Amino acid sequence: MQLSKVMGHRGAALLAPENTLASIRAAAETGVKWVEIDVYPIAQGGLIIFHDHSLERCTNGSGLTLDANLEAILSLDAGAWFGVQHTGEKVPTLEQAIACIQELGMGLNLEIKYEGTDVEAIVPPILAVLAEHWQDNDKLMISSFNYPALEICYAMNKQLHLAYLVEDVPDDWLLKLAAIEAYSLNCYYLPLTEQQARAVKAAGYKLLCYTANEARLVEHHWDWGMDAVITDDPRQFMHLEAQS
Repeated sequence: MQLSKVMGHRGAALLAPENTLASIRAAAETGVKWVEIDVYPIAQGGLIIFHDHSLERCTNGSGLTLDANLEAILSLDAGAWFGVQHTGEKVPTLEQAIACIQELGMGLNLEIKYEGTDVEAIVPPILAVLAEHWQDNDKLMISSFNYPALEICYAMNKQLHLAYLVEDVPDDWLLKLAAIEAYSLNCYYLPLTEQQARAVKAAGYKLLCYTANEARLVEHHWDWGMDAVITDDPRQFMHLEAQS
C-alpha cells in the first residue's frame, strides 16, 4: 500500500465544492497524493460522489439523495453554493471520479456512504465499477461506517484494503478489524486517546484520523503513531510530506 501522511477530505473540501471533480483537482494542486471521497448509491442503481442524505446543502436540488435518479442528479448545480467561480460544477459519477483521480496519479480512499441494511444489494455494484475501472490496488482503500458493508467487501475480495470508519473507537474495534483483515482504523481525531492509538498500532493496523484542518490539532497524534491525517485543507500539512 502506497499510503502518504496527508489525504484530502472529500477532495479538498475547504478549497473547492466537496466531492466534485473540482475538489479532487484542487487537492492535487496542493501536492497531496491521496483523496477521500464518498460514493452514495441512489435510485435505479446509480452511484454518485456525494455525502449528504439530502440534496439541499451542496446542490440547487431538494429532497432525499437516495430517492433521486441519476439523470436528475446530473442536472443539478453542485458548485454555485461554494462560490460563483464554481457555478455549473456537477455531481460526478463514481466512474467520472475514478477517471479523474487516476489521470492525476492519486490514491483513492472511497467511503461507502450508506446507512441501510441491504448491503448485499449495494456493495457488489460498487466493487464491480472498481474492478472494471480502478487499476492499482495498492492505491485504493475502501472505508465505511457501515461495518456490514465492509464484511461484504471482504467476502467478495480479500485483497482489498479495508478501513473501518468510527467516530469514537468502540470497545470491539480489534475483533471487528481482525474479522475483515482490515488495513486501518479511520477515526475522528478529537476523542482519540493516546492509549487507543498505541493499541491500534501495537495490533498491527494503520491509524488514520479525520478531519483536522490545522496542524496543531494533531501534533500529539503523530507521536502516538498516527499514519495519516484526512483533512479539508491539505495545504496545512504538506510540510509533513516534504519531510518524509
